[in-house]
Amino acid sequence: MGRQSLRGGILLLATLVCLLRGEKLRSCEDARKLFQLRQLGPVKGLPETPRSGADLQVCTSKNLTCCTKKMEERYQMVVKEDIQQVLQTSSSTLKFLISHNAAAFQETFEMLIKQAENYTSMLFCSTYKNMALEAAAAVQEFFTELGLFVFGIDISTEELVNRFFDTLFPIVYNHLINPGPKDTSLEYSECIRMSRRVVSPFGNVPKIVMGQMGRSVLSSRTFLQALNLGIEVINTTDHLPFSKDCSRALLRMQYCPHCQGVALSKPCIGYCLNVIRGCLANMAEIDFHWRGYIQSLEELSSAMHGSYDIEHVLLNFHSLVNDALTQARIYGPKVIQQVNKICGHPLRKPTLSPVWSPDQNKDSQGMKMSTRDSEETLTNRRKEFVNSLRLFKTFYGGLADHLCINELAAADGLACWNGEDVKSYTHRVVGNGIKAQSANPEVKVKGTDPVISQIIDKLKHIIQHCYQLPLLQKLRLTHHFLPVEQDLSRGKLPLF
Repeated sequence: MGRQSLRGGILLLATLVCLLRGEKLRSCEDARKLFQLRQLGPVKGLPETPRSGADLQVCTSKNLTCCTKKMEERYQMVVKEDIQQVLQTSSSTLKFLISHNAAAFQETFEMLIKQAENYTSMLFCSTYKNMALEAAAAVQEFFTELGLFVFGIDISTEELVNRFFDTLFPIVYNHLINPGPKDTSLEYSECIRMSRRVVSPFGNVPKIVMGQMGRSVLSSRTFLQALNLGIEVINTTDHLPFSKDCSRALLRMQYCPHCQGVALSKPCIGYCLNVIRGCLANMAEIDFHWRGYIQSLEELSSAMHGSYDIEHVLLNFHSLVNDALTQARIYGPKVIQQVNKICGHPLRKPTLSPVWSPDQNKDSQGMKMSTRDSEETLTNRRKEFVNSLRLFKTFYGGLADHLCINELAAADGLACWNGEDVKSYTHRVVGNGIKAQSANPEVKVKGTDPVISQIIDKLKHIIQHCYQLPLLQKLRLTHHFLPVEQDLSRGKLPLF
């Protein structure tokens, strides 16, 4: 039988062990059975009758004991595994919520990018056939790099959009603006490409695309990065090592009752809270920043609509490209003059082909954005996720209480273990966090764990990054709020 959670293990042991409250410990049979059931080691050599516990370091008692030093050492090892398993069980729903949605959003982004690429390719194939083959590479490169940016590679979206329209310009110039057979050298095509930002053949469309891509894609990238950080935070706290003092306190709370023959007596609630709040004091320091993290995701999610919504922007991209090509066609004569002025005249072949014009009838055929069910939209998925995540806003602040009340401590009215005997617990119960532990009678906390400090710094960074995005920064300026750094330094969450 593998190791089970404390709750499951104790319930199993309930069928095999009788409480000895009020009776003198006469036999160690129960302690031997418990040791064997948990598969902690061979029972050979374990005491059959109570003995002096002078060699014990944690489970000391004035009375005789059924534990040896080796048993105590083994309990010391297993209690860490037990509490870590309880922690992982408590965070499993939260971890699944974030990891499942992070994977789902990434898959959706990939699908949207591919769909937008297909729409753009279809635009050229159906409406600008003469350009389709040459434009294919530019379209593919643009969406490949866009995907790399969304998933974490540092690329300038402004430069990405500029490169796309730069590459597109010679193709559009030769096929749409100034068509006809001519000898166009690579040098001449390169000159046309380099002149695009001066000639501005596509009007203000590139600028519009830059703005929309910059806002929506950056917001989605940040949202995805925040989810991945959430997974990292949970993985870190799930496997955070416990201090020596905490381990001893856990041993005293969970396994020392076995030595006294009262294994089924769960810890008193106050005793449990002092031990677990002491052990999780560093984890509780995450609480403020975790609440800020979830709040920033809420604000970011609610602001991601219209030109800030990657779904809307990507699936409308082909329409903007079509607008750009229309602009180039309308202002063609002026564009030709400017290009000739910058690059000179191309050498034309003797025979001329008829001037090509786009098939206006095919402009909309197959190009309309497919209507998606409102329940399937990215916005609704995001809203549903954030609503679920909101329930875990106080996860780290209330973790110790949750573990004691739901997993570890005795219910009200039942006899309980106070660390020495089955009696009521009379010590003062301390609060959460490192500062509160100075008065903790059960666990001594020395200071902030560097791993927790690192996690807190990462949470601070993503919170600030979210609020510095254009869509949230605009709202803060509109409402005359202080910079996010000042809010956080004052121990306040940024509010709208």
